[in-house]
Amino acid sequence: MVQLKNSLRFKNNNYLNLAFEQAKINLGSTKSNPSVGCVVEKNGSIISAAHTSIHGRPHAEFNALNKNIDFKKSNVYITLEPCSHYGLTPPCTDIIKKKKVAKVFFPLIDLDKRSKNKSKSILKRNNILVKRIKNLSSLANDFYKSYLLQYTSKQPLVDSKIAISKDYYTKNLKKKWITNNFSRTRVHLIRSRYNCIISTSKTINADNSLLNCRIKGLENKSPDVVIIDRFLKIKNKLQLFKNIGNRKILVFTTSQNKKKINFLKKKGLKIYILKSLNNSKDYKFFFNELKKLQYSRILVETGLTFVNFLIKNKFLHNLFIFKSNNLLKKNGIRSIRLINRINVNLLGDNLYKIKLK
Repeated sequence: MVQLKNSLRFKNNNYLNLAFEQAKINLGSTKSNPSVGCVVEKNGSIISAAHTSIHGRPHAEFNALNKNIDFKKSNVYITLEPCSHYGLTPPCTDIIKKKKVAKVFFPLIDLDKRSKNKSKSILKRNNILVKRIKNLSSLANDFYKSYLLQYTSKQPLVDSKIAISKDYYTKNLKKKWITNNFSRTRVHLIRSRYNCIISTSKTINADNSLLNCRIKGLENKSPDVVIIDRFLKIKNKLQLFKNIGNRKILVFTTSQNKKKINFLKKKGLKIYILKSLNNSKDYKFFFNELKKLQYSRILVETGLTFVNFLIKNKFLHNLFIFKSNNLLKKNGIRSIRLINRINVNLLGDNLYKIKLK
């Protein structure tokens, strides 16, 4: 009997892990809605799988169950408690009931008070077993950090990434890049899972970066760009301005330079003038404003000075560190302790994710 229970628990986890793989597909592209994954299993076979649509609707459960398939007595695995309230669309509990599934599994309670802890009683009345898989709560809490912060904090999720050499230096005097092409491609994948990239005019002027996703099939996942430019020193001719496309570029400044502001507006940029951008209190207000603009997942791509400021003032949640296999021997830091390596093959380079809070 014990072996049977362990076997069933392992199977449930497998289906939920597949559901999280579905949820990753549109992570960062569902606006204020969470990116949810849904897997439907019947008699040991997966008969449907789906994820939340871009911009947040339809939901994953609707996308998985709205098919001409016999779902009767199937089991549904969802990465988050299914919604049970009427919004712009009917609740997902409605289609679950309609399709007469047997069981629903999920690891995390939805903090939206309109649905929180309500799905179990609603579905139970229709003889549908609902079970929360608590041993995946840690995975779910980490995955939905940005969504949970909508209900627990005025600040959004803020992550960053840096690159270092094998001897922990952060600049290469002879080449533009420290890491290899595989690491740089991975950065594009990471970008696709955020809805906003923050950089500074200093970094953008120096690198002339596009700050987009240049992976085939993910081009439409390029996040909006927020530029911190206190004195409006951003250069007029940058790659970033040539092909803005459907995304937004926002400039936060303290300058009243009307000529430069008008120039940037003509380029299609949005300008936000703040009283000051000097200290922790100013940036607390700044991040709060970004959250009001529905930027819940933010990736910072700047130099070390700003990253260190964010770490020191506890704004940063996670730090991705790309470590090259090459030695540089000049212009670097030696104070980072690398733990939590991510298991991904970057052909010599390594990737670490450090949780800061």
